[in-house]
Amino acid sequence: MIKVSIVAGINSDLDATRGVGTHNSELFKAIKNLNRKDIKFVDNPKEADVTHYTKFHPFFISLPFIKPSKKVVLTIHDLISLIYPKVYKPGIRGSINFLINKLLLRKNVDQIITISETSKKDICRFLQVNPKIVHVIYLAPKEIFRKITNPKYGGLPKRFALYTGDINYNKNIPNLVKACEIAKIPLVIAGKQVAEVENMDLTHPETSHLAGVSFKNVIRLGFVSDEELNDLYNLATVYIQPSLYEGFGLPALEAVTAGTALIATKTQALVEILGDSVNYVNPNDPKDMARGIANPNINIKLPREYSWKKTAKETLEIYELDNAKA
Repeated sequence: MIKVSIVAGINSDLDATRGVGTHNSELFKAIKNLNRKDIKFVDNPKEADVTHYTKFHPFFISLPFIKPSKKVVLTIHDLISLIYPKVYKPGIRGSINFLINKLLLRKNVDQIITISETSKKDICRFLQVNPKIVHVIYLAPKEIFRKITNPKYGGLPKRFALYTGDINYNKNIPNLVKACEIAKIPLVIAGKQVAEVENMDLTHPETSHLAGVSFKNVIRLGFVSDEELNDLYNLATVYIQPSLYEGFGLPALEAVTAGTALIATKTQALVEILGDSVNYVNPNDPKDMARGIANPNINIKLPREYSWKKTAKETLEIYELDNAKA
């Protein structure tokens, strides 16, 4: 019997509706569905054989100062804030926290789970950890994302390009808007952040990339449920993943699963996740992105199976892994 304690670290409503929250909810639902009698989840890390921390932020203390159990597993989704230091400025406190996190990681973490080979390279480079303890376990689309014949979401143009997700710097929203203007196709964006642009401080380094963007011709839906999002995937003329950089790119995978024509930018993680059958576009060139909109990718052959059952099984293997053999 292995006793496992999960420390989710979700401390905001936003986390619950983005990749971190999806990963946590879908993973542990899938683990429970495996009905493993030799795995028991406990609330208190001090009672556990394995403590799994599922969120890491380099500029905030993300790890315990004292190791809570015999084995500690940490999930690091990406280190985008370290890749764009001019955008995500840590300040003095954040810089000190980053040094502390690196020390605590070396001292108390036995195994690291991440979501792509791209993120693994970043983790090894920025955190100076042994690649042997970093394990890539891919995410998967939820079962609700699929082709349907009667999407019910109404009030949208017959033709439109869709994007869903955050509007952070790496998401490349300015070039997405320009590309759709060039292609003369309405842009629909679903997500909580985009609905709140008017309330943001666009002089801040993390949001200043949005200062010159006109959203007047963009249909901003705000938060949508998974059922509504699947309707949108099925109604969209094309789904666009415009990112400058990704740790994974889950919405692009959801769109493929729903049978939506796809445009994806040529970034390491997206190529890794979507494979060689996709004709990628240049994220720094709105004209090239517009060219892609006119000739989207269809019938994409993914390079591997993505399922939460597979993700769950591979996660349990990390819990069971003998550290001496890692």
